[in-house]
Amino acid sequence: MAQTDIFRLDGQVAIIPGGSGAIGSALGVGLAGAGAKVAVVGRAMDRAEAAAERIRAAGSEGLAIEADLTEKEQADRAIDEVLEAYGRVDIIINAIGGGAGNVLFDAHEYPMPEWDWIFDLNVRSTVLPTQAAVKAMIASGRGGRVLNISSLRGQLGINAGYSAYVAAKGAIDSLTRQWATEWAKYNINVNAISPTFIDTPQVAMLLDDPDFKAGIVNRIPLRRVGQTDDLIGAALLFCSGASGFITGQILTVDGGLTATQ
Repeated sequence: MAQTDIFRLDGQVAIIPGGSGAIGSALGVGLAGAGAKVAVVGRAMDRAEAAAERIRAAGSEGLAIEADLTEKEQADRAIDEVLEAYGRVDIIINAIGGGAGNVLFDAHEYPMPEWDWIFDLNVRSTVLPTQAAVKAMIASGRGGRVLNISSLRGQLGINAGYSAYVAAKGAIDSLTRQWATEWAKYNINVNAISPTFIDTPQVAMLLDDPDFKAGIVNRIPLRRVGQTDDLIGAALLFCSGASGFITGQILTVDGGLTATQ
């Protein structure tokens, strides 16, 4: 086997909760280019179908599933739909998350409804589909790959009212290590990507402010904001045989930002 073949995903099936978002959609196309069939799960069917069409355009099979993954029954159903369509689940990439900029409060006054919303969006929506997917991986006996999309904020605080988001992403980092420890006996590798600021429609208004953008760029040694495609290489590493002896790791994709901390 050529060394480059260890990054191929031919014959494998990936499910991407949040695959209709900017980051999840880019990762879906990246996995499709490596040969994987990809199921996209989102709350809005039209957006999920648009992402699945991008996967088909990349030359692979794409499946759109509508589900609210903060609900266990819907998370279980989403995995069942993938199994019904393709007969297997090899990879899950948890790309649901965010919301931090919408609910900023001082830590000593952070309201519990907003705190719970952030944790549902970032943690519960990761735990429920992963539990269902891993049960399928264990039953298959083939092992699998779990990849969590965390954030630099899981490692670094920020003086800007982000306490719920920082705590939620810290929980994702801790779960990555815990799941890797528990599921290694099933040959399931669990890792995470921890990006800094990524240019997506969700933050377009912020980046339209020249002063805000300059403040970010000036803190990043590579002197640019991250793009969604910057995460594809790391995702292919963690989802393929190239990472066969790598588990429980959190890879920071940040243009060198944490090197300056």
